[in-house]
Amino acid sequence: MRNAEVTKDLILRESGNLFNTQGYKATSISDITKATGLTKGAIYRHFESKSDLEQQALRSLAKLMFNELGSSISKAGTFQLKMEATFSFFEEYMHTPLYEGGCPILNAATEADDTNSVLRQQAFNMLGQFKASAKKIIENGIKNNQVKPNTDAAFYATIIIATLEGGIMMSKLEGNPESILLAIQHLRSLTDQISI
Repeated sequence: MRNAEVTKDLILRESGNLFNTQGYKATSISDITKATGLTKGAIYRHFESKSDLEQQALRSLAKLMFNELGSSISKAGTFQLKMEATFSFFEEYMHTPLYEGGCPILNAATEADDTNSVLRQQAFNMLGQFKASAKKIIENGIKNNQVKPNTDAAFYATIIIATLEGGIMMSKLEGNPESILLAIQHLRSLTDQISI
């Protein structure tokens, strides 16, 4: 890896953690220079603007999340095991997070809702990708006779993601894993109900 790539990766990693913990609006370029040890000029050599950096940092956080989750899901052979891999990912998140600050999709969506349309659209696209993946797991389960044939895949994908994201948000706010564990307990029961 070239020095320029190493520097850009450092900026994305450090700014991603800052944006995800402090917020996009509250994090200044000065905060990022302190975290990286780089000058503003060095940061702007890699990113056109703070907005460009925010978008790329969010994509980087999402890629990390989706790669890790996708790797676990792809190793699982059945619908039940794929769902268990998903639940385990969120269950473990409270103990061993991939990054600080909670789910980047939820954080970006909440902060950018009415103030940053570009970031909001990016979070929306990431949510769409997440929902499409969950829906595909259910549809493949139906196709492979592992899920009841009349199961509404879009409905259950929405319920699963909303429950996981809500559980993470509550656990982060409460400072303990109880809410996400209860949410996952409910989703395991729901998965059993639609499984064959």
